[in-house]
Amino acid sequence: MDIARLSSRDPDFWPRLERLTAWEGVSEHAVADTVREIVHAVRTRGDAALLDYTARFDRSGVTRAADLEIPPARLEQALAAIAPAEREALQLAAARIRSYAEHQKLDSWRYTEADGTVLGQQVTPLDRVGLYVPGGKAAYPSSVLMNAIPAKVAGVPELVMVVPTPGGEVNELVLAAAAIAGVDRVFAIGGAQAVAALAWGTASVPRVDKIVGPGNIYVATAKRMVFGQVGIDMIAGPSEILVVCDGLTDPDWIAMDLFSQAEHDEDAQPILISPDAAFLDRVAAAAARLLPDMERAAIIEASLTRRAALIHVGDLAEAADVANFIAPEHLELSVQDPGALLAQIRHAGAIFLGRHTAEALGDYCAGPNHVLPTSRTARFSSPLGVYDFQKRSSVIFCSPAGAAALGRTASVLARGEGLTAHARSAEYRVRG
Repeated sequence: MDIARLSSRDPDFWPRLERLTAWEGVSEHAVADTVREIVHAVRTRGDAALLDYTARFDRSGVTRAADLEIPPARLEQALAAIAPAEREALQLAAARIRSYAEHQKLDSWRYTEADGTVLGQQVTPLDRVGLYVPGGKAAYPSSVLMNAIPAKVAGVPELVMVVPTPGGEVNELVLAAAAIAGVDRVFAIGGAQAVAALAWGTASVPRVDKIVGPGNIYVATAKRMVFGQVGIDMIAGPSEILVVCDGLTDPDWIAMDLFSQAEHDEDAQPILISPDAAFLDRVAAAAARLLPDMERAAIIEASLTRRAALIHVGDLAEAADVANFIAPEHLELSVQDPGALLAQIRHAGAIFLGRHTAEALGDYCAGPNHVLPTSRTARFSSPLGVYDFQKRSSVIFCSPAGAAALGRTASVLARGEGLTAHARSAEYRVRG
């Protein structure tokens, strides 16, 4: 297994690092053309197109659009039927996610100026949100909790989930998670057709204001196409983990942390940075020894070979510089004093402090959201949170004195821009 080695001392280090971390997320033309056709069909033909595509892609025998909806009783049935340990784990994770989300909730605010003018901000939840969930064997109940619970904490009145059921296969854990998270309606549809249905609505599927949740390249392409008609969370790339280690953590732990993201898919990117070159060797040896026993060994090996790297740096300060350049989705600071190193980190989706804080805990039950910016977008974006399901409206109230004072200023600026109606509108209040 050949994992790329980089050293900050190499003259071509930064160009190599940039090439290594580059990810082109634009869909292939053939995918875009297919998605465009599907979106147009659902937009113009509604439920009829949904039934056609669901029969074609999911091998569904459903002939009535009404039968695409999974009733709430079915969600409760799944919750009751799963193993007690699974139910307890879902409930515990949900409670922790909800507790963390409660701290993110934004409240409206106002302040009054000396002349009686009142300025502020009114915060309101979105009316209806759509949640896309992968279906069949590639199902992630944790994603249901992570996407649905912040929306409900924000106060979203209606949450509509779509999940494909290929060959009629329904994932019981996904339905159970939907019940726990308080999802209001669930439809057995997937792919670009589900995204289009949520964006424009059909006779059976309600139109939403925002679409969140992971999906394949067709789903991601559809989300990109409907953006503007509705809001979206993000266009996510492959999973990433960057571990900064001082060389004193068990190499097996670090190797398995790298595996935890590599097993997602062949394009996932695991990177280890350390000032201890010998430690990099020990982790590479541990990875080679542990790999054969992994269930997804082929996927892990492909990820490690294609996109992983072991990076030697001069010290932890330089490691922080490299980490800020990469702006990873997940960043583990597996060092003696993670708090000190944290102060040097500016760009990362989620930061895991200390030797005992495995990234996998964040994926499931720590509390913070696992929907995170990828592909260096942590430079300018943040994890999914309650704030993504709230809108902010500016509030302005002018007293007569405030209108006169502000009107004079607005008049000067408006006339300077050649917008006479603006100026006169303000001036009326000055004279009044």
